[in-house]
Amino acid sequence: MATPVKVHGPPMSTAVSRVLACLLEKNVDFQLISVNMAKGEHKKPEFLKIQPFGQVPAFEDGGVSLFESRAICRYICEKYADKGNKGLYGTNPLAKASIEQWLEAEGQSFSPPSSVLVFQLAFAPRMKIKQDQVVIKQNEEKLSRVLDIYDKRLGETRFLAGDEFTLADLSHLPNTQYLVGVSGRGELFTSRKNVGRWWNEISSRDSWKKVVDMQKKSA
Repeated sequence: MATPVKVHGPPMSTAVSRVLACLLEKNVDFQLISVNMAKGEHKKPEFLKIQPFGQVPAFEDGGVSLFESRAICRYICEKYADKGNKGLYGTNPLAKASIEQWLEAEGQSFSPPSSVLVFQLAFAPRMKIKQDQVVIKQNEEKLSRVLDIYDKRLGETRFLAGDEFTLADLSHLPNTQYLVGVSGRGELFTSRKNVGRWWNEISSRDSWKKVVDMQKKSA
């Protein structure tokens, strides 16, 4: 029996939850290893050996160690291509290119404003940090412009990269979950017909519901 891959980090982390969702979609056995960031465990020498920047997640697959959630997801899809959701990262060059362009859109256009909002609206209150209303307003405006583009695209195709759920959609799940479910900014998504339909569909996948359950249990 194959040794499970190891994911180091808390499921509450958006980056960790992205990797967990990918592993569940691909039906790859994994072991989630707790990292107490409040106690600085992510800055200890043994952790820095596998994640030199002292962030989460850290990922191990046998003798392979990786960091950065999007790179880890790509690796999982390539290494375990024949397992689980076989089309998650595309099965031909054109499909893969379409997935990659929307992954780039997520990383370059969607993630920056949505990550700021997740921190300001979901994490700052827990950490007793004062929210910056100017920063919140600026990033809501930036995210709104991105979601207008998404809404047009999703009026043409069922999912971002085409008519099948892929890594491009999956990568948007962590930040959107916080914005819709915790921060009270769900209308950014639900007020847009196609984005709202897309979010309802991707957030209803069994893989993501399992990640949300893991987050609730760890909260």
